[in-house]
Amino acid sequence: MPRAVPVPPAPMVPFVAPAPVAEPVAARKVKGRVPPLRQPAPPPPKPPRDTLDGSWERRLARGLVAPESAIDLHGHTLASAHAMLDQGLDRAIARGDRVLLLITGKPPRPESERPHARGAIRAAVGDWLAASRHADAIAAVRGAHPRHGGHGALYIILRRPRSPARKF
Repeated sequence: MPRAVPVPPAPMVPFVAPAPVAEPVAARKVKGRVPPLRQPAPPPPKPPRDTLDGSWERRLARGLVAPESAIDLHGHTLASAHAMLDQGLDRAIARGDRVLLLITGKPPRPESERPHARGAIRAAVGDWLAASRHADAIAAVRGAHPRHGGHGALYIILRRPRSPARKF
């Protein structure tokens, strides 16, 4: 039978406590309260590519702009409304339209008693347009004049198509 060899005890290493960490100034208590941590201000959001001049703004505000085509999204689900918007933009750009009327429907009244799941299409339209393959063809999006639907509709102003470069 082999003999057991005694194992020497491990050397004792003295315990060294970590050095105390200074508390950040923002986290120190001041007169019994903890001030909120200050975060650096986020960079300002980039303004949307909005290229309308003052005359367009005045004409839109007065309802003097007549839309060349319209897309009605009433009764559609979010998926079908997104597809309809994309197809409508395709057709309007192909025809060379400048102003497109997008009918989304009016939001529920604030004094309404029951909870509503309405307004989802209207809320999603801005994101859809920004992420659309046609985003570079859109000059601006504005609320419609009351004669064209008011709060339930939007004007989508399309850019003029660029003329091809002339070769000499």
